[in-house]
Formats: sequence, structure tokens, C-alpha cells
Amino acid sequence: MWVYEMRFVVNSRQGLEMPKQFADIRGLMTFRFDIKRLTVYGWIAIANLGVSTFANTAQQLGQIGARCLDDIWRLLLLVFLHYILFEYTIPIWQRKRYSRALLFIAGHLFFYSEGLFLWRALGIAIGIYTPIPEHKHDVSTQMGYSVGSVVFFGIILYIYNHNRLKKRAQQLLIEKQRAELNYLKSQTNPHFLFNTLNNIYSLARDKSDQAPETILRLSKILRYMLYEAGGEYIAIEQELKIIGDYISLEKLRYDDTLRVNFNYDVEDMRQSLPPLLLMPLVENAFKHGASETRHQPFVDIHLTVVRRQLAFSVRNSTDGSNGEAKVRENIGLSNLRRQLELLYTDYTVDVQQRGAEFHATLKINLASHV
Repeated sequence: MWVYEMRFVVNSRQGLEMPKQFADIRGLMTFRFDIKRLTVYGWIAIANLGVSTFANTAQQLGQIGARCLDDIWRLLLLVFLHYILFEYTIPIWQRKRYSRALLFIAGHLFFYSEGLFLWRALGIAIGIYTPIPEHKHDVSTQMGYSVGSVVFFGIILYIYNHNRLKKRAQQLLIEKQRAELNYLKSQTNPHFLFNTLNNIYSLARDKSDQAPETILRLSKILRYMLYEAGGEYIAIEQELKIIGDYISLEKLRYDDTLRVNFNYDVEDMRQSLPPLLLMPLVENAFKHGASETRHQPFVDIHLTVVRRQLAFSVRNSTDGSNGEAKVRENIGLSNLRRQLELLYTDYTVDVQQRGAEFHATLKINLASHV
């Protein structure tokens, strides 16, 4: 942002203390001109000129050129005065510095009336301003023009500032949601690795010959998380691959008693999906389901994506009691819900435990991405 500063400074002799009133004047007469902001005033002035030209056309078609040039000459001064009014005088009043604000207001009243009249006289002297004989151009006339211009600038500036603040608020909300989403991912990934390392620890403690194979599969998963899962989206094909690797890693812990069924029906494997979004439901099926089931453990996983409608179903065995039980959500499931809130507007998550079976269903309209 380009900013120019113009200072009107009252200096004192070296060794002498500047009187307080001069110090106040020095503070008052320090202006910073924001070129980007001043450009906004320039565009408003062009709009004001267009309105004045249209009005003049309806009244005096023969003098439209001269009237337009007169308006341009007046607006050169008014843009500067309006900039000081809306960027300095009004904010000073809002900060309750009334003595300074009143001094500025007095200056505005002078320049909007007598000052604009003298500016008109200067334009006439150098041949830019063309006085219209049938119109009286006294100080009151210039003051009336100034008041109308202030109202016009004030309305347009209010609309512009309101829209700017609204966009800024939306941008801050997006940045906040992105930061929260990154935090949730940073929680999910260690949670996922923690569970996997627990599996390797169990195999190593039992001196299992499958430990090296488990470490090899874990390295593939780590490579995926480091180089592919860091972005905002991945193809569904990649998500299915990592789920398959995780299932293979989990199956190494069990004997043939564990039954795993993993199938999918996806019409377009290139469709995008946030990385590791489906993984918490798969993890829960093994960690809180199959690993805690003593007899005939099973995990059934099914995914369908048709016409941008995703349906993901995970059903697993558990040693729960008969009847319906209240489901206590862990960090993985809680993070999944929050990520869905931030990412999509049309989704459902349903988890139920009925006797010795746990069922989790996730449905997402992929077209409803925020």
C-alpha cells in the first residue's frame, strides 16, 4: 500500500520549548495520504461528475461542455476536502477529541463556502472556469454545491466501506476455518499414527515374524501422509489405496478368525476428497471393534460414490451388551464431525451400537463443498 505523508510543522528555536498550542497545531497538521484510499475518492468524484453532467444535460444542453469543466475544477478541491473530512475530521470526533475536531470543522466550513468561491475565482482567472451569467455564483451557492457533494460522497463511501468490511469479515472467517481445519488434521494424523504404532508394538512384543512386514506397510502410509495427504484434496482412488494399506496392516495382527470385507462402487475415481477424511471410521472399526471382540470378529466396509453423492458404511463386531447403547465419541469421530462442518453443507453422520454390532454411516453431497 502506497502512503504519502505531508507534514505542516511549526518549528521552534533550538533550546526553546515549543508552546503547547503550537505543539497541538503540529499534531493537527500532520496528514498521511493513502494513495489506494484516495483512488476510491477519485472514482466517487467521477461518479459525481457523471450525475452532475446528466443533470446539466437535462437543463442546459448548449452549455454542457462548460458546465462539465466547471464541475471538474470544483471536484479537484472537493476531493481533497472530502478526504480530510471522512478520513480525519470525523474519526477525530468519534475519538472524542472535540477541540481538535471543532478546529477541523471550522476549516471545512470555510473551505466549503468561501474557499470554494475563491477556488472558482482562481479558475476564472486562469481561464478554466466558465461562469454562467444567468446563475448567481456567490458564497452560498458554492456552499450548497459542497453540501450536496458531501452527501453524495458520504453515501457512496458508506456503501463501499460496508461491503469492504463484509468481505474482510468473510475472509477472516475463511482464514479462521482453514486454521481450525489444519489443527484438526494435525490432531487426526498423530492419532492415526499412534494407533498404528500400537499395532507394531504388539507384534514386536510377541516377537511376531510379521513385524518387519508391518513396519514396511507403515513406511508406505507415512510416505503417503508426508507427500500426498498434505494438500487440501486428493483423488478418491488415493484415499481407497491408503484405506486398503491400513486394512492390510491391521489384518497382520489377527489370525484367520477375523473377517474383513472391503468393497466400493465409485463411478469416477478422480473425484476429489479431503485426505484421510474416511479413515477415522475405519480406525474405530478395528480399534474399538474387532480388537475388543472375542468371538468371530468382523469388519464390513462399503463405499459408493454416484453422481457426487458419497455413502460410506462401516459395520463391525463389538462386545457390547444387548439392546441399544449410547455411543461415546472419541477424538477421531469428534474431529471428523467438525471437519465436515467446515467443509460441507450437506452431510450426515450416524453412529449406532445395537447389541454386538456397531454401525457407522457417512453420507456427503460432494457438490456442497464450502
